[in-house]
Amino acid sequence: MKKVWNVLTNKFLLTGVAFVAWMAYFDQNDWMLMQQRKHELQATKDNIAYLNTEIARMEKEHADMKTNPQKLEQFARENFRMKRDNEDLYVIDRTK
Repeated sequence: MKKVWNVLTNKFLLTGVAFVAWMAYFDQNDWMLMQQRKHELQATKDNIAYLNTEIARMEKEHADMKTNPQKLEQFARENFRMKRDNEDLYVIDRTK
């Protein structure tokens, strides 16, 4: 029992335990903050992957519009509400 007490009261062991506790909970870069940053990094990586796929899709769409006049007309009609001279355009807005 005395040997266990001597090990538990060892100044190096107590200093090491105090250091680990300080670094894990009280330091500026504690364990919980590191986990939060890890999750933020993963979310940022996921966002980058999504944006890269969107860029690839938009580049393909742009190339299609350059080569295919029907695609260009479809894009203009859908996004800019353009029409031909002999057509009427009715816009129904369902935002509430």
